[in-house]
Amino acid sequence: MALLGFLGLCLLVDISAGVFTAASVQGWFVSLARPAGAPPNWLFAPVWTVLYVLIGVSAWLIWRTGRPDSYRALRLWGWQLLVNALWSPAFFGLRRPGLALVVILTLLPLVALTIRRFAPLSRIAALLLAPYLAWGLFATYLTAGFFVLNGW
Repeated sequence: MALLGFLGLCLLVDISAGVFTAASVQGWFVSLARPAGAPPNWLFAPVWTVLYVLIGVSAWLIWRTGRPDSYRALRLWGWQLLVNALWSPAFFGLRRPGLALVVILTLLPLVALTIRRFAPLSRIAALLLAPYLAWGLFATYLTAGFFVLNGW
């Protein structure tokens, strides 16, 4: 049951991001100059859905350890998920790539710290977050590119 809770929380963030994205992706977003290497728009939703599943499973594995230090690690996990949830409203909702860049630059260290905190508790849980960190680095490049190329 806890697994469903962690997955549900992550997928709720995924769905809320989709709400903000859907309103802008067909108009405003397609009008932006794109940084080199930007993938097609259709790729983002499936990638993020897979990442959110990995993020949820990772937290569940930590929760299952039942160790006292797992609760501190899960608190950090919650903070990174909250910051993650702010990116889409900043970028797509407010149409502010500069603000989204600040959000993602806050997110990256939180994800890295979460991985570091998870590693001694569950190597698998930490490894499940590695694709999230890698995609986050790529998303940071894209966000910075949109910010620079479009004059914000």
